[in-house]
Amino acid sequence: MRSILLAGGLALIGTLLGTRFAIRVLVKNGYGQFIRDDGPTAHHTKRGTPTMGGIVIIVAVIFGYTLAHLITWTLPTASGLLVIYLVTGLGLVGFADDWTKISKARSLGLNSRAKLAGQGLVGISFAILSFQFPDEQGITPASQAISFLRDINWLQLPIWLAVIWIVLLIASWSNAANLTDGLDGLAAGAAAMVFAAYAVVNIWQNNQSCSTSSTAGPQCYWVRDPRDLALVSLALAGACFGFLWWNASPAKIFMGDTGSLAIGGGFAALSIFTRTELLMPIIAGLFLIITLSVVLQVGWFKLTKGKRLFKMAPLQHHFELLGWAEITIVIRFWIICGLCVALGLGAFYAEWTVGLP
Repeated sequence: MRSILLAGGLALIGTLLGTRFAIRVLVKNGYGQFIRDDGPTAHHTKRGTPTMGGIVIIVAVIFGYTLAHLITWTLPTASGLLVIYLVTGLGLVGFADDWTKISKARSLGLNSRAKLAGQGLVGISFAILSFQFPDEQGITPASQAISFLRDINWLQLPIWLAVIWIVLLIASWSNAANLTDGLDGLAAGAAAMVFAAYAVVNIWQNNQSCSTSSTAGPQCYWVRDPRDLALVSLALAGACFGFLWWNASPAKIFMGDTGSLAIGGGFAALSIFTRTELLMPIIAGLFLIITLSVVLQVGWFKLTKGKRLFKMAPLQHHFELLGWAEITIVIRFWIICGLCVALGLGAFYAEWTVGLP
């Protein structure tokens, strides 16, 4: 437990202090955000705000994870390292997108094909590696079964289809986090809640592990390295929470695609490794709602030949155009996120309780 708290605290300190330094460097070099002309007019005042702050989040997570292991003199695990690999890999794809915007002085970065190609390359390599490194009981970080609160045994997939499923999850959650990152502090605050929830899930799975816990009952969990996954989860939560100090309205820095894609990668990896792939849409329900608003907007626009379901998508911008203050939207969306997290954790615990003889 000490290493878990250390990782979270160190990552939080890392972004609290590191983001201030990053702001100075980015401002000095003129690496500011470009704003879409077709978006809410209130956003025009944010033009030039430093972006690519997600670099600090990624570095802080690596810093917290590594130092926590060094202080407690414990070895990292395959599962923990793979989560960091996915977070960092997708962060690099996001960095390429952010850098394209800055270098070409425009609000659009990589084209959709290049971005998907980058996500696909990182996702495929992650998926293949996730089926390696079995532990003493033969458990690999990922499972070939689709999971909800644990593996659904009758939904076992062949290995090639399981790889495709994992890549789809990675693409879905990284893009969901990217769409949510539209208002000051919205994505960072919501992501901190989701990652904190997964720290709780992983701690519970570690205490009820079939392979390591002496008190585990019939509802124990076959999950590889749940303790180290809790450590990574809290490091991610701490990094996002610390970043929020500088990203809250009025934001001194934006995370950019560097941060949002990395956060989405964290969502995907944790849901896959904890065998809760279909629980994540509940815990991260806010991100799902915002993504669905874009899907519905595009579908309705095509179906009705030009009519719009919302004033603007993603959903947070619809409320901006209705006249809601940005801070009001962010706080109310955080409340929705908190309710989704509570519902997801409740479902997770209820399954374990009801399943007892």
